[in-house]
Amino acid sequence: MLLEHLPRVGELTLEGPIDKLKKVLGLSAPNRVAVDDPNATIKLASTLIDHLQEVFVPKRPITLFCIGTDRSTGDCLGPLVGTGFERLNLPGVTVYGTLDAPVHAGNLDEILQELPADEQEAIIAVDACLGKADNVGTISVRPGPLSPGTGVNKRLPQVGHLHIVGVVNVGGFMEYFVLQNTRLNLVVRLSELVIAGLRLALLQHFHLYSPAINEQDFGLLPFQDPRDKAIY
Repeated sequence: MLLEHLPRVGELTLEGPIDKLKKVLGLSAPNRVAVDDPNATIKLASTLIDHLQEVFVPKRPITLFCIGTDRSTGDCLGPLVGTGFERLNLPGVTVYGTLDAPVHAGNLDEILQELPADEQEAIIAVDACLGKADNVGTISVRPGPLSPGTGVNKRLPQVGHLHIVGVVNVGGFMEYFVLQNTRLNLVVRLSELVIAGLRLALLQHFHLYSPAINEQDFGLLPFQDPRDKAIY
């Protein structure tokens, strides 16, 4: 879903590859991105980069907290993102919350209390949420901590210095039933968008783009576009 008719990401210079793509596309960096937008990946990446630059010191290690459970279709966005990112194995990124080891209401407080000090300094939280009908199928990025569980009237510890939420269904009535009956297809598409956009943003955050490797084939990783010649 990434850049059909644009210059290769690897062909851009080390400084601000996403910023250059924004200029090519004439894009702004919206706080809410629709999964059906053909430029969704770059819009999300540019939004995340703007927030990363405001909240975190460049190259600082990132802890990714992906909240949710695979026992509920609508609430599995976080574990899907965590699993995808864990497979990417990006240097400098520690992932909590995968399909194999989810972070949810039952263990969130315990995991936060046991978090090593160096992993508490720069946390990005990811979670699913319910919202207005017009916003279903969108991803939003906001500074500050995430308040998980509010959509189902739960009071859980806040987490993160920056958070990403995907609107998976309509809220306001029978929230547990709605989450259980959310389409998996939408949740998977949202997770792929978060993985792709956050990956590009973190590559720039860690300065991992290298124009010198344009011609070398590193092979494709999960969710990686074949025209993307970044190191990871």
